Amino acid sequence: SSVCALPAPGRRSGPNATSSRAFFGHKASNAGPRKVQWPTLLAVSSIFHTAFPNTKTEEFSPVSGQPRPMRQHPHTHHGTLPCLAPTAINSTLSLLNGSESSRLYAASRKRPSKCIRCAVVGNGGILNGSRQGLNIDAHDYVFRLNGAVIKGFEKDVGTKTSFYGFTVNTMKNSLISYWNFGFTSVPQGQDLHYIFIPSDIRDYVMLRSAILGVDVPEGPDKGDRPQTYFGPEASARKFKLLHPDFISYLRERFLKSKLINTNFGDLYMPSTGALMLLTALHTCDQVSAYGFITSNYWKFSDHYFERIKKPLIFYVNHDLSLEATLWKKLHKAGILRLYQR
Repeated sequence: SSVCALPAPGRRSGPNATSSRAFFGHKASNAGPRKVQWPTLLAVSSIFHTAFPNTKTEEFSPVSGQPRPMRQHPHTHHGTLPCLAPTAINSTLSLLNGSESSRLYAASRKRPSKCIRCAVVGNGGILNGSRQGLNIDAHDYVFRLNGAVIKGFEKDVGTKTSFYGFTVNTMKNSLISYWNFGFTSVPQGQDLHYIFIPSDIRDYVMLRSAILGVDVPEGPDKGDRPQTYFGPEASARKFKLLHPDFISYLRERFLKSKLINTNFGDLYMPSTGALMLLTALHTCDQVSAYGFITSNYWKFSDHYFERIKKPLIFYVNHDLSLEATLWKKLHKAGILRLYQR
């Protein structure tokens, strides 16, 4: 992998920061003798789900990349949700058998030789007044998530969206909670792709309905018309589905929280932003993170689009402190460019 030449958004990023692929896979030429103990990224072969797994479920070793027996159900984040209906899962995955569904950059048959630069835009209040819009849009690909309000904040967050990541729960909650702030619809566009995070059976059911262009037939979203969320184009090429094994790998190797061993362990999972950021780190050469939690988070509102400052709330289903520590370490190591101010 080559090293990208892009002005760093973080105050401590250097001009010769290694690409995430180069750093995690093999020691980059400009990385020097420094040794940082992070799991190997290039060993992970199943980021997006395209086929129903074998009866023997597997996860990837962070060192060798060889699969080994997995202790958790492959269709849950933490092995505590009820077993999901095989019929619903099978019927959904059968629609994602195309090669495009297994690759992030499906628009091109051959991966571009140039360095792939990605921006992952969280919704943190640090972006309000940041004037980072042009820097964000200068990246090859831009990830957004949940309540990604753009109108009225173009100078701060940009306008470009390549991938929108969500669970059905976070998407619908965002439309309800942030409607008055301007999040009145999910981002849509001809070249935009949607990344489903499979946290529940409803994600599979919604995805299947979206691809087939039919109303949701069952569950809590029964009667929903996916076209109202994702637009009229219903082909499978618009959608990606994170592999449950990949999510388990991220949870176990990068964000293994102490919350797992508490009464709230069954609720814990990495935040949507964390999953999108780590997905980008596994697929892009250089990753810049905007709107993510920093050590001085208390200076800013919870979200950039709020008119009155609201403090960040630490819910028990995420470990934002652990995520903040991870982003700081990755930034310091030159793996990630974290916007700070």
